[in-house]
Amino acid sequence: MTEVIQAPAHIPAPPAERPRRSRRGLIVQWALLAGVIATIPLLRDQLPDLGTVWTAARSADPTWLLLVVLAEAASMAAFARLQRRLLRAGGLRVSRRRAFAITYAGNALSTSLPAGPAVSVVFTFQQFRRSGATARLATAVIIVGGIVTSTAYTAIGLLALLADPYARGPALTALAGPAVAAAVLLLALRRPALRARITRPLRRLARAITAHPKVAPWAQRLREGMEVLRPTRRDWAMLAILASLNWLFDILALFAAASAVGIDVAPTGVTLAYFAAQAAGSLLPLLPGGIGAIESSMAAGLVAFGATLAPAGAAVGLYRLFSYWMVVAVGWLAWLTLQEGPRLSTRTRRWLTATGQGVVAGFGSLAFLTPYNAVQAPAPAEPRHS
Repeated sequence: MTEVIQAPAHIPAPPAERPRRSRRGLIVQWALLAGVIATIPLLRDQLPDLGTVWTAARSADPTWLLLVVLAEAASMAAFARLQRRLLRAGGLRVSRRRAFAITYAGNALSTSLPAGPAVSVVFTFQQFRRSGATARLATAVIIVGGIVTSTAYTAIGLLALLADPYARGPALTALAGPAVAAAVLLLALRRPALRARITRPLRRLARAITAHPKVAPWAQRLREGMEVLRPTRRDWAMLAILASLNWLFDILALFAAASAVGIDVAPTGVTLAYFAAQAAGSLLPLLPGGIGAIESSMAAGLVAFGATLAPAGAAVGLYRLFSYWMVVAVGWLAWLTLQEGPRLSTRTRRWLTATGQGVVAGFGSLAFLTPYNAVQAPAPAEPRHS
């Protein structure tokens, strides 16, 4: 998935009203995009030949390309099921189709509009409310979902560093200090006297941090969210699995795109190139969907792990075609199915809604081909509202 993701570390609290679209933000966003385009002629000697890239893309293996599509559908399905699981932990049953539509539409808003992440959060909050969630439950699902996916993102990144033979040494060196400190702390906590001495200042520090004006609202929402959700151990296990699959399927899509053009890079190398691109995209949040930053850094990462420049450019282009442009297109159709579209004639709206529902249902049905579908409970009926 492309919303980084979606990617997902900092999620603002849902405001009561939809924020105004900032004209200044739009100007800055397009200025940055124009700047990226303007630098292309200056870097033409370092860029791959477009003809070679096009030839590599045209000769891509269709079987691997099908896997790219399936992996992206599975990635989005995992995130939709994660949110649906959180809603169910809070006592609200939402249909699979509606959960998928909200996920795709929210992703499209986040990755293609100025201030997209904030608009996406407001939209998702409103859709949860229309589905029957209370304001506290909708807020809790957004916050807890962001925490779970961010934790999975960090864990997968660390595992990729430890799995790669070249990155393992520096990673272990960086983690040695915190690991030793954690081990010593755990041993000390086993003694009641030391545990009281250690935890007392830590509790004071925690109270001071949570009392800070900028932190207190978040801490309060998180406490309220846990009171509303009350997830079981099985829920936590499923949330961890779905959050991990959300990222792993997206990485699999990049690996399949690379394999489609004949690139032979180890899965750990593809994973590290993926995370490097996500980091580059987060450094330029005003660029819609990280356009430019993600493509260039991802291609550079693949080259660093042994790919040649033209196939790397083709692989990234194919990956972004399906992971960004296709998902955004489906997302806007899903937005129309949720009756958030512009004022159109009744006939046009019906046609667009039917088309959007068909596309969303098609991508939702691809989730049945993924392994995690076997551990999901049957979909409950969507509640009716007068």
